[in-house]
Amino acid sequence: MLTSRMLVRCGAENALKNITAIAPPVKVKQGFVVNHLWLHRAPVRPDMCSVRNYVATKEEVDDHVKKYKEGNFEKIPDPGHLEHFKTSEALKSVSTTTAATTVTKVTGSTSEVTETYHPPVGTHALPHPIWSQDELENVEITHKPPEGFVDKIAFYCVKLMRKSFDLLTLFNFGERTERKWVLRICFLETVAGVPGMVAAMTRHLHSLRRLERDHGWIHTLLEEAENERMHLMTALQLRQPTWLFRGCVIGAQGIFVTFFSFAYLFSPRFCHRFVGYLEEEAVITYSKCLKDIKDGPMKHWQTQEAPDLAIRYWKLDKNATMLDVILAIRADEAHHRVVNHTLASLKEDDYNPYKPGK
Repeated sequence: MLTSRMLVRCGAENALKNITAIAPPVKVKQGFVVNHLWLHRAPVRPDMCSVRNYVATKEEVDDHVKKYKEGNFEKIPDPGHLEHFKTSEALKSVSTTTAATTVTKVTGSTSEVTETYHPPVGTHALPHPIWSQDELENVEITHKPPEGFVDKIAFYCVKLMRKSFDLLTLFNFGERTERKWVLRICFLETVAGVPGMVAAMTRHLHSLRRLERDHGWIHTLLEEAENERMHLMTALQLRQPTWLFRGCVIGAQGIFVTFFSFAYLFSPRFCHRFVGYLEEEAVITYSKCLKDIKDGPMKHWQTQEAPDLAIRYWKLDKNATMLDVILAIRADEAHHRVVNHTLASLKEDDYNPYKPGK
């Protein structure tokens, strides 16, 4: 800000008028320019105008205050121009004329705005294993014998669920068609995606509440949950379930989320062992699917093109088929089987041996 001393030396009459609204009037005393606090000291030049000519009038001060208030400093933005205040009707009208994400291609000195671009499914996926061909082909059906009371409860719970689901869906009766397989994969993955997310959330909240570190479990559990969800997204590229199916998914998810959340609070070991045995059954299921693809009624999946989502997510060859997709899904399930059996054998404060994406 310009001081009175600087203004007297340069003779800026108009500038001094502008600051008199916030600075006290100056006085002349024995050849010096001063204010009542004696802050500034400068000799008065005889060729300068009287200092009283620099003092602004009340009308000038009011005029400056008015101009200041008419600026943008004290104006509240119109709520109609703010995104979070817009009505649903306004948002709909905007969405039909503008793009959520706009791609601009610059050529020389001109730019061309292309059509709306929406990132494809799986673009923001968490790190996850990418399997080699040997790993895909050499997945084996394994079983960890239950040890102790907790392991046996987990094992028999999974067996009961498997037999009940097969009976209710009539999966083992008649020919296993593509419709049967797609609906079964969709339903199983809506359930399989729950344990990782619930366990990660529970451990996350424990870490916050106890003010302690998590020892690296959360990222592995979240990766597992998303991986199972991507299995579901892949199956949905082949077939869209009916409303009845969606209603069954909502009911099953409500029951299973409630059960698993309380179970994880009481016994994380039981839950991880339960998921380990569940993944053993998943490996068996996808092995049956591969058998149907190679020798059964699903032979057309040997040549049917894999969805773009699957090619991006598992980094498959551009000419990959549904056979390659099922091989990748089975490898994922075998990996979850090992991870959860390992976590079930660790203490809650042991460090997770699996790094992100491994």
